[in-house]
Amino acid sequence: MTGPSLRERKKLRTRAAIQEHAVRLIDAQGYEATTVEQIAAAAEVSPATFFRYFKTKEDVVIEDDYDPLMVAALEHTPADLPPLRAFRHALRESFGQMPPDELDRILGRAKLIMSVPALRARSVDNMLATIDILSPPMARRLGRPEGDPAIRALVGAVIGAWLAVLMDWLNSDGALSLPELLDASLEALEDGFTAQPSA
Repeated sequence: MTGPSLRERKKLRTRAAIQEHAVRLIDAQGYEATTVEQIAAAAEVSPATFFRYFKTKEDVVIEDDYDPLMVAALEHTPADLPPLRAFRHALRESFGQMPPDELDRILGRAKLIMSVPALRARSVDNMLATIDILSPPMARRLGRPEGDPAIRALVGAVIGAWLAVLMDWLNSDGALSLPELLDASLEALEDGFTAQPSA
C-alpha cells in the first residue's frame, strides 16, 4: 500500500500548522479575542485557505485526524475478537505508540475545549460524528445493519469511556498515560465491572 502523495502531505502539513497556531494564539490571548484572520496570518495562509480546511473557528480546535485511524485499525483487527476487545486492540494500534509531542498537542487542545463553553458545546457534535464514523465498521464486523441502535449504543459507550478518561487525564495535567487509562476503562466495560477492586 502506497503512502500519501506529496500533495496530500503538503495539505496535512498546512492543516497541522493552522491548528497549531490557532491553539497557541487562543491559549495566549483567549478564544473570543482570537480571530480567523490572526490565525491565518500566523500560519501564513489566507483566510480563504483557512476555511478550506476548517468550516469554523471552533473546528480548528475540535477537529482531529484520529477517526480514520480508528476505522483502519478496526478493519484490520482480528475478526475473532469480541467487540470491546476489538476496540481495545484498535486503540492500542492507533494511540499506543503516539509520540510525546503528539500527546502534548492533544492535551493542549483538550484543555482549551474544556475551558471554553463554545468549544465544549461544539465537542458534542464532534462526539456524535465519531459515533457515526465508527459504527459502520463495527456493524460490518458483527454482521449487523449499519444503523443498528445496539451498535450505536456500543460505540457510544466507548466514546463515553473516552470522555471520562480524558477528564482524568486532564486532571493529572498529562502525567498519567492516556492510552493506559483508556485501555483500563474499556477493560472494565468488557468485564462488566465484575472484577473485585484492588485493595
